Amino acid sequence: MPKLKTNKGARKRLKLTKNNKLMRYKPGKRHILTSKTSKRKRKMRKCIEVLGMSAKITKKLLPYG
Repeated sequence: MPKLKTNKGARKRLKLTKNNKLMRYKPGKRHILTSKTSKRKRKMRKCIEVLGMSAKITKKLLPYG
């Protein structure tokens, strides 16, 4: 059976944890930051877990973790 290709876009944007959870960054922290409050920008720092069906589909893009 041939090797499976990893989706390069998914590899750059997502991390797979030790417990097989997919983590992603929150969107909205690239530009126009002056109009956003400090509290809002601070909450965008942390990663959040990809949940549900989207996690199941996205894990297929990262066959080797």
